Amino acid sequence: MPHDNLLIQPMLVLMLLTMLVWLYMYVVRNRYVIRQRINPQLLASPEQLNVMLPEHINRPSNNLKNLCELPVLFYALCLLIQQSAAVDSWFVGLAWGFVALRLAHSVVHCTINHVLTRFLLYLMSSLLLWGMLLRFVVISLS
Repeated sequence: MPHDNLLIQPMLVLMLLTMLVWLYMYVVRNRYVIRQRINPQLLASPEQLNVMLPEHINRPSNNLKNLCELPVLFYALCLLIQQSAAVDSWFVGLAWGFVALRLAHSVVHCTINHVLTRFLLYLMSSLLLWGMLLRFVVISLS
């Protein structure tokens, strides 16, 4: 694979993670709604979902929302880095680190939901992303 395409792999892995969390959310939520015989119309808004469904059922949905926040910046930044032909081992390593930490964050968030662990994983992944951004800004301005 050409060196400038190396950021595609972590982007695809993060997209696949997002797809898996989405699928997991629907399986968990629909199974609960069917087993509890909840009228789907009672779940018409996010507020109603939070009232009608227990926290452990809403975890995947909450994680999916997380996967549509900072990762959007990650995707854009990776594409900018590729477009400017600035891809190097540092950017690739930071990208894989971000994805690995987001994967760990999703596993914790969707399962045991230990808040301190989840927060530390989120913080570390965010710092890697901000490092990528700042490094790209410095390179771009040089």
